[in-house]
This record gives sequence, C-alpha cells and structure tokens, in this order.
Amino acid sequence: MRILIMGGTRFVGLHFARAALAAGHDVTVLHRGRSGAHLLPEATHLIADRDADLTALRGRSWDATVDVSAYYPRQVRQLADALDPGAAGHYLLVSSMAVYDTPAAPGFTEDSPLLPADSPEPEEITPATYGMLKVQCERAAVERFGPDSLLVRPTYVIGPQDYTHRFDHWVQRITRGGEVLAPGRPDAPLQVVDARDLADWMLDLLTKRATGAYHAATPPPFTMGDLLDAVASAVAPAGTTLTWADDDFLRTSGVQDRALPLWHSDPLRRATNTADPAAALGTGLRLRPVADTARDIEPFEPLPQALTPTAEADLLAAWHRR
Repeated sequence: MRILIMGGTRFVGLHFARAALAAGHDVTVLHRGRSGAHLLPEATHLIADRDADLTALRGRSWDATVDVSAYYPRQVRQLADALDPGAAGHYLLVSSMAVYDTPAAPGFTEDSPLLPADSPEPEEITPATYGMLKVQCERAAVERFGPDSLLVRPTYVIGPQDYTHRFDHWVQRITRGGEVLAPGRPDAPLQVVDARDLADWMLDLLTKRATGAYHAATPPPFTMGDLLDAVASAVAPAGTTLTWADDDFLRTSGVQDRALPLWHSDPLRRATNTADPAAALGTGLRLRPVADTARDIEPFEPLPQALTPTAEADLLAAWHRR
C-alpha cells in the first residue's frame, strides 16, 4: 500500500511508520520537520504545517491515510479540502477513549453514548475539552472521508518513545527501589496499550479494509495494581515495596493527579478505563505483557510535575502516622 501518515515522527505515528516500512509499504509522512525525521530514512518526507499550508499534498494520492495528529475537527476538514478527490484512500483517525460520556457502564462497547459535541469548536485543548474535540474529529472524519472511515479509540498508550512519560514514570520510580508510594486503590480500573501493538494492529486493519470504531485496550478487569505489579516484576530491585495511600489522604494532602501519573482522584474518569476491547481482539489486536513494555523503557529526565523523592518520603511518613 501507499500510505500517508499525518505526523509519523513521534510515538504512535513513528511506531506505525516503522511497522508499515518493515512490511514493505510505501510510506509518506507529513510533519513539521521538528522531530524524528532522521528515524525514518526510508520514508518520503513532506515538510508542512497542517494548520497553515497543505499544498504539498496536491497531485498525490495514497491507498490509505493514517491521521495521528488531528486534535481539532478543522484539521480533519482542512486535510480533506487539501487532497484531491479520493486521494486519501482509506482514512484512519486515531481518536481516544475520552470520547465517551461518563459515567460509562463497566465493559462498555463502541456504541456507548459519546460526549455531547454540538457546541462550537473549542479554541484550545484542555482536560475539559479534549474528549469533545475528539468526538468532533470523528464526526468530521465520517462527514468528509465517508462512512467507511476507521476510528481507533486507544486508552493510555505506553511504550518506547512516549513523550508524555506517564507510564515511564512508574518504571523509573520502581527501578530505584525502596518504598514506593502507590496512589489510590490497587483495584482502581486502568487500561493501557503498547504503541507497537497498536501500530501493528492498525496496519492490519488497513490491510483488511476494516471500517467503524474500535477500542484498543487491555481487557478488564485490569487495574492500577496490576500495572504496578507488572512493572515491579520486570524492573524492581530486591526489597522494593508498594505502599498504597488512598484517594482521600492524597487529596487532603494537596496531591494533584499529575504528580502521580495515571492516578485519577475523580471516579468518573476511572469509568472510562473499563472499555470492552472484544471487537479489536476479534480483528487481531495482540497485547504484549505490561512487564515486557516496562523492560523496554529508556531512562528520561523526571517529569517536572511529578513528586520529588523528598515529597514522596514526606507523604509516606504522613501516611504511616495517620
């Protein structure tokens, strides 16, 4: 196939481009030239800002277009306007599990109610607008690229090259060993997917000409405890322990969600981590063990918003004194 990737030089897009190239496909990546171009020497590179000028796409056509960088519906519409009729081929939008209204019933499927999205397009991405923007992107995809558009809704994506470092934080922290502050409840639902598994599966979906919406996530019940135990089994030195501090204690102590990545003090946000991925698994999604992903994470600079070792030690001491 001739595949256009909108993005393609970071994280999910990079892993997808690598998978497509390894499978012998002809890959074009459109990006701003700011990161990762040297990682894909076999691909055709179109340097452009999708928010400014997409004339580089004129006169070209592909069998499939994979859009990993659409966060505003206008970006989907502008892409459709820039391409010649039919030039996109089979369109795949990487959406998000955040599209669903909450609270969602455990085991919810792809036909569960989405967030209301009839208001004007928000001007910026925030935790409050992200889900609605993705709903609007999905609508724009179906309107402009047709009802056969492929909508992939991943949960938290983990793995090498993750610039958010949410999962990586726990790998790095548990690698240091000692007493680890584990946030909330170990049975709090949490779903993840390795970017490499996501990429391989998306490529397979395109090869099969699949259509519709699909979840990409570990099957429930999967929990924060399962995730940290898996990381510990892979990287923890001898003597490492997990101490679980409950939500009320952490909130009362002024700890923000971002200080302990992947922890959510809001139970409504946890509800979206109980999605049923049966449809995706039925089409061939294969999920590697979380421990294997943990072993592949490279060291990185600590997240500025994460707990410092001193702050963690103080919280652990307060928890034991309570």
